[in-house]
Amino acid sequence: MTKKNILLIDDEETIQEVVQVGISIEAGWQVEIASSGLVGIDLAQNHQPDLILLDVMMPGMDGIDTLSHLKNNDKTSTIPVIFLTAKAQAVEKKQFQSLGVVDVITKPFNSMTLASQIAKILRWEI
Repeated sequence: MTKKNILLIDDEETIQEVVQVGISIEAGWQVEIASSGLVGIDLAQNHQPDLILLDVMMPGMDGIDTLSHLKNNDKTSTIPVIFLTAKAQAVEKKQFQSLGVVDVITKPFNSMTLASQIAKILRWEI
C-alpha cells in the first residue's frame, strides 16, 4: 500500500475534520489542509500532493478560479483534482469536468468511505 498525500482545499472546518479523519482511518493517507484557494495553490506548488480535493464554493477565490490557477501552473497542472460540492446536478458535473476535474463528489458524503470512492475514481489501491 502506497501512502498517498491528499491536499484538501475547503473553508469549512467540519469538512476539514471529517475528511482528514475518514481518509486517515480508511486508507492511512496523509491529508494536508488549506482553508482558501490561495493557500491551497501555494501548498500544491510546494508539496506536490497526489490528489487535490477542492471545494467549489469558498469565499474570496472560489474552487473554479483555484482550479484555473492550478491547471495553468506547470508545477500543479498534472495533479488530479476532484471537486467536493453540494452543487452537483448532471449539467454542473459535465461543466466541471470540462474545466479539467477528474470527477465530482457531492456533499454530503460518507467520510468513512471517501477514500474508497477516491480510490475507485483514480484506480488506486487501498
